[in-house]
Amino acid sequence: MKALLVITGRGMGGDAVNALNIARALEDNGVECELALDPKAPGLIFKKNGYDWYKISIPQAGGHAATKIATIKAAFRTLKAGLQARKLIKKSKTDVVVGIIGGGAVVGAIGAKIAKTPSVSIIDTPLDTKVCTRLNNCIVLPEAKLFREDIIPNNVIKSFFPLTTGLTKGNKEVAIKNIRDRDKNKLFDPSKPSILFSSGSSLFEMMAKAVSNYTYDSSLSDHYNLFLVGIPLEEDYLSLIDTEKVINLGYIDWIRDLYDLIDLAVLTDDGVMIQEAMACELPAIALTRVKYGRYHNMAGIFPGAVIESDLEDLNTQIEESLKNLDEIKNNAKKYSNEVTSAGDKIAKFIINEVNKDKK
Repeated sequence: MKALLVITGRGMGGDAVNALNIARALEDNGVECELALDPKAPGLIFKKNGYDWYKISIPQAGGHAATKIATIKAAFRTLKAGLQARKLIKKSKTDVVVGIIGGGAVVGAIGAKIAKTPSVSIIDTPLDTKVCTRLNNCIVLPEAKLFREDIIPNNVIKSFFPLTTGLTKGNKEVAIKNIRDRDKNKLFDPSKPSILFSSGSSLFEMMAKAVSNYTYDSSLSDHYNLFLVGIPLEEDYLSLIDTEKVINLGYIDWIRDLYDLIDLAVLTDDGVMIQEAMACELPAIALTRVKYGRYHNMAGIFPGAVIESDLEDLNTQIEESLKNLDEIKNNAKKYSNEVTSAGDKIAKFIINEVNKDKK
């Protein structure tokens, strides 16, 4: 069986990671995977992992923050791209098309419909939800509004984000060694519990302010190791960080090892990041509206395991979470298995879509 994954974006960010994890889950289930990206996409994540890809037009507009004008313009480009996708589907002789989020989901669904090929859309934005649910079977991810609805269309199932294989298998000893290499002011104390502040590979201004506010208002650094990760989107953000209290690790590629060390994570209200914390049975605070004002209500999806906070209330929420850490950790454990098995669930749904058409 062969699957063609049509992927939105530049092949570098979250959509690419989701696509890579779905491809690996399909391959683990015996499915050959081929990829399609926009011609302008550098595709660094796929290149790093040994994948080649086809190049077809995949408009990006229509995501979480798309305007009406951008969406209308994208519609014309998307119809044209769907015809391109049909050609590729016929050429590659694929058994199933998997459209990955936003433009990738829509282009894949349109191309597959015209080519009369089974398809599944991975949906997570307002536009892909509106279009793809009318064209084929869909898997809706946690950041979509539809995920939180009690009643959903019959052709849609809910799934958590597919996570990187082995995410829970970190090694805190590796983290400690790497921390010592970057801890210029020798702040790290292995006998103290640890708190992580992270908005992902990039440091957003609100997360920098969160660290700044907390270290200014509290004596937390006297009792905890405080870690910050991410490359600042603006160099000025670094001036907010008190390097006498916070260990700024910058960009790291050993996050699973760090997760094995820390006791509480202050993260963005972001589906994948929160899920990774749940997979690692890690208590988490979801700081809302960090990334371009978006709000995803991750605390509503993981009640009791994720504590929601805005910037103004963060200090209080950290203090309360530290008092109830064992209870929050026990709640996180409840979600771990379901979160880590999401990739396999998605793969089996896609395979079933092909087999269903053969019956």
